[in-house]
Amino acid sequence: MNILQITSSLRGEQSESNRVANSIVAKLVAANPNANVVTRDLARQPHPQLDEAALGALFTPVESRTAEQSARVALDDALIAQVQAADVVVIGAPMYNFGIPVQLKSWFDAIARAGVTFRYTENGPEGLLKGKKVFVATARGGIYPTDADPQVPFVRMLLNFLGMSDQTFVYSAAQSMGPEAAAKGQAEADATVAAALA
Repeated sequence: MNILQITSSLRGEQSESNRVANSIVAKLVAANPNANVVTRDLARQPHPQLDEAALGALFTPVESRTAEQSARVALDDALIAQVQAADVVVIGAPMYNFGIPVQLKSWFDAIARAGVTFRYTENGPEGLLKGKKVFVATARGGIYPTDADPQVPFVRMLLNFLGMSDQTFVYSAAQSMGPEAAAKGQAEADATVAAALA
C-alpha cells in the first residue's frame, strides 16, 4: 500500500487537522505494516501558486519550453506522480475563512491537469485518478450544518472531478468554542476514524 499524506495547516504541532490526519495514517500503517508513506507538508514547504508564468509554461509545448518553464512544470509533475502512485490519500484540510488554505488550493491546482489527471469527453469531464481511497481530515472552529458547510462540497467536487470518488470526511468541529466543545469535537472525529478503519 502506498499512502500519500497531504497536510496544509499553518499551526504545525498544534493543528487539529494534522492530529486527525496523523491518526488516520497511523491506523493505516498498523493494519498494513509494509505500507509506504509519503508526506508533504504544504505549510512548511508550500507549492508555488498558479500564476501567469506557470500557466504560460503549462501551455507551451514541451519542445518549446525554456529551462525555467521546464523547471516550473516539473514541480507540478512531481506532485502528480505522487498522487498517481498512491493507493490511499490522506488530506488534512483545516477550514480557513470558510474554505481551504491557499496552500491546499495550490496543490489541487498543480495536480489538476487536462489529459493527465482528467480529460474532457463527449459526455463531459472524466477524472483519471481512479481507484484511490481518500480520507479528508477537516478541523473547524465552529459547527456547520451539512447544508451550510461551504468547505466540504468544494473539496468533494475537486476530488470527484479528478476521479477520486471513494471519500471519507472526518470532522473535528467546535475547536474555537471552548475546551469542552473542542474535546467533544475531537472525540467525535476519533470515533469516525475508528469506525472507518475498523
